[in-house]
Amino acid sequence: MKDSNLPGFTLQVFKDIVLNNKDYVDMITSDTYSHKTYYMGLVDSNNKINFYDGMIRVVDTKGKEYAKFHADKYLDYIAEHVEPWSYVKFNYLKPLGWKGFNDGADTSIYSVAPLARLNVSDGMATPEAQKAYDEYFSILGGKPVHHTLANHWARVVEMLYAAERITELVNDPDITGSNIRLIPTLKPEIGIGVVEAPRGTLFHHYETDERGIITKVNLIVATQNNSARIAMSVDKAAKGLIHEGMASDGLLNMIEMAFRAYDPCNACATHSLPGNVPIVINIWDKNKKLKYTISR
Repeated sequence: MKDSNLPGFTLQVFKDIVLNNKDYVDMITSDTYSHKTYYMGLVDSNNKINFYDGMIRVVDTKGKEYAKFHADKYLDYIAEHVEPWSYVKFNYLKPLGWKGFNDGADTSIYSVAPLARLNVSDGMATPEAQKAYDEYFSILGGKPVHHTLANHWARVVEMLYAAERITELVNDPDITGSNIRLIPTLKPEIGIGVVEAPRGTLFHHYETDERGIITKVNLIVATQNNSARIAMSVDKAAKGLIHEGMASDGLLNMIEMAFRAYDPCNACATHSLPGNVPIVINIWDKNKKLKYTISR
């Protein structure tokens, strides 16, 4: 087998092992692992998936375009909610206001990452990935897909796109051209950029003085963009799977599946100026009686 066939091989393995197992499919499409939220991702001029260039597109819970904007307008659309029990901020759509950890038509929470990227796009920019994209939505009942575990399937579709895009790039004459270094001639004071990292949309915002020394930084990483939905996913999976206070290792693994689907990085999403995070952990029993307190 040639290496170029590996993404297609991976997709076939996914079909054979996951899609041909009714229990897996039922779990993926179950309400326990589903949330109706907004979705955000980067698209090109044709609304096809793009990872490095284009505009940010947001669709609502029914897949209708809600907003489309350049990276430098991100503060007009994104706001961060703070909870006393987390060092990670919870992002929401600023024009809609914070409406709590709720999904459905009245939510202001959005999601990023592979599931979201496929939901916001009108297709893939390469042919084999487009076929996989069409099959993905056909089997899952159309757009948008709200099943959190479908993130893994969406990743395989993106792997196909990446393999095809690599072939395009290595045949691009600019890759082997002589223009390999660009000397700055201006002294911009503000720089704002966006990129689609594997785990989702990533915003970087820097401001500098006349010497080029950074005076202000604002980063919104993928896990921050997903943080509210992640919290909802853990809560919903726990309530849906744990009964009568009993939680086996198998059930705990299934709850982990709810947040691991986002590939979260809480270290990336936690901002602490002193370089360490003071923390107090309260452990309560099922009767809501405080049992232990651990602090640092």
